[in-house]
Amino acid sequence: MENAGLDDLRVIGDEFQDGAPGYYTDEYFVARDGPVRLVAELKGKVLATNAAGSAVDIVMRAMLRRHGLDEKKDVTFVEAAYPNMRAMLAEGKVSLIPGVIPFSLDPPLRSAARRLFTQKEVVGRTQMLVWVARAGFLQKNRAAMVDFMEDALRAVRFYLDPKNHEQVVQIAARVTKQPPERFRGWLFTKADYYRDPSLLPDLQALQANVDLAREMGFVKARLDVAAHSDLGIVREAAARLR
Repeated sequence: MENAGLDDLRVIGDEFQDGAPGYYTDEYFVARDGPVRLVAELKGKVLATNAAGSAVDIVMRAMLRRHGLDEKKDVTFVEAAYPNMRAMLAEGKVSLIPGVIPFSLDPPLRSAARRLFTQKEVVGRTQMLVWVARAGFLQKNRAAMVDFMEDALRAVRFYLDPKNHEQVVQIAARVTKQPPERFRGWLFTKADYYRDPSLLPDLQALQANVDLAREMGFVKARLDVAAHSDLGIVREAAARLR
C-alpha cells in the first residue's frame, strides 16, 4: 500500500490466522541433537528464512532482538524454499528453520528437529492473510461482492464442518495430487491454522502485526488498519445465512 500508493485498499475478509487459542502456531526448529538449546545460542549462526520481511521472518527477527541479538550483525540469514529447509538443517547448513504447515508436520523433520520457540510465543495472535479490494471497486460492485462473499462463506463453512472432513480430505488430495493420508490428520481441524467461519479478520491482531513490521524497519509509515477496512460486505453476506 505504501510503496505502490494504494491507499484505497480495504480489508474485506479473513484468510487464516496463526496462534488462535487451541489452533496451530508456526514453529521454529533446531537440530534435535545440535548444540543450540537457547535463542541466545543462535549468535554467529546461519538461519533460514523464506523471504526477508515475511511474517515468519519478522517473527524470527523479533525473537532475536528480545534476546539481545542484532539480526544484522549477530546472525546470517539465507533465503530458501520451505521444501528444502529440512535437508539444510539436517546437513548443518543452517541452525534454525521456520516451520509452517504442511512442512512442519513432516514426520522426518519432527524426528530430526526440536522446536525452539513458536510464533505465538513471540507475537501472540497473527492475522496472517486477509482479502482486500480497492474502495472504488467495492462501491461500484457492492451487490455482486455481497453475493460473492455469501458463496465464500458457504464454502468455508463446508470445509470447516467436521462432518465433511473426509470429503474435504479427498478434495485436497485430488487438487494437489497427494495421498489423502497427508491431509487427514490436520486439514481444517484444530491442528491447522484458524479460519474464521464468518470470514471476519482479527483487526486488532492485524494492527499489531503491521506495527511490528514498522518497528522492525520493513515499512516506514503507520497504517490505521480499521480505517482501511470494510467488513460491512461480509457481515451483510453472513446475515443471509442465519
